[in-house]
Amino acid sequence: MSGAAGGRVGVVVTGGGTGGHVYPAIAVADELVRRGHDRAAVRFLGSARGMEARAVPAAGYAIELLPGRGFRRSVAPGAIVQNLQTAWDTVVAAVRAVLLLRRWRPAVVFGVGGYAAAPGVIAARLLRIPVVVHEQNAAPGVVNRLAVRLGARAAVSLPGTALPGAVLTGNPVRAAIVEGAARSDAGGPGAPPGGGAGGGPVVGVFGGSLGARRINDATVDLARRWRDRGQCTIRHVTGSRDYQRCVDEWSKRPAGVDALRYEMVEFEDDMAGLYARADVVVTRAGAVTVAELAVSGTPAVVVPLPGAPSDHQTANGRALATAGAAVL
Repeated sequence: MSGAAGGRVGVVVTGGGTGGHVYPAIAVADELVRRGHDRAAVRFLGSARGMEARAVPAAGYAIELLPGRGFRRSVAPGAIVQNLQTAWDTVVAAVRAVLLLRRWRPAVVFGVGGYAAAPGVIAARLLRIPVVVHEQNAAPGVVNRLAVRLGARAAVSLPGTALPGAVLTGNPVRAAIVEGAARSDAGGPGAPPGGGAGGGPVVGVFGGSLGARRINDATVDLARRWRDRGQCTIRHVTGSRDYQRCVDEWSKRPAGVDALRYEMVEFEDDMAGLYARADVVVTRAGAVTVAELAVSGTPAVVVPLPGAPSDHQTANGRALATAGAAVL
């Protein structure tokens, strides 16, 4: 692939919004670079509102940010007004994407789903640029279904995903997770399960990149009731939306000695380490989490997000539970 200096980009990766779309996209980009492609020839298109705006530059890739947000599934007046604005933003973003793709002239556009993928996928098909999409969830999203109808080739993570002509590839997992699992299997460096205070059990809790309010509330309440369990550690990753509220709730606990080791953080920078350290994790059933649990082998209790589109988290979690790797 040629570099971007002369305007030519080899692969454009489009999509995002949440970690479930962003992390597989970065994993694929990293693999392209590992196989010898020029990092500058891999360019991202995403939403200014999505976590790709932070995560992609942090991974060392250039990204163009477009307007847009997801449609609200509601007929309330406020939702209708917002959806009209979202539709207009999508049109504007698609026009901008057409101009960018004309300038970059990529060999292929790789879509990872989510609302942020729509402008790039639409622009690519208008320009007759080949499109490959990857579906992380058991139930395919709207953008990927549209892309396939427009002629895109599809790859899927789980058997039975309803996208015509799809190839089963699995879900791309970050190299750090794969390497951490390999070290753990080989008995290499890294905290083994039972790495809590005094060698006691470690419970990891997280609800995805944005967090999960019900799981967070239940965890803070459990930590209050387990304050006397001195050999137990809870590593609680709240997500960005709930962190300060959880801190405030924990601060309201009655006075006394906290024997329990309760670690509350907004983000977890070392997920590979957490998987290796935890005896069990409690989590949502997002596609990335399910794939990482399958790689790490960490026992899990998965709590699907109620009301997720097409109930895809229940289908994701069921795949893990059927394999005997989790309790749903």
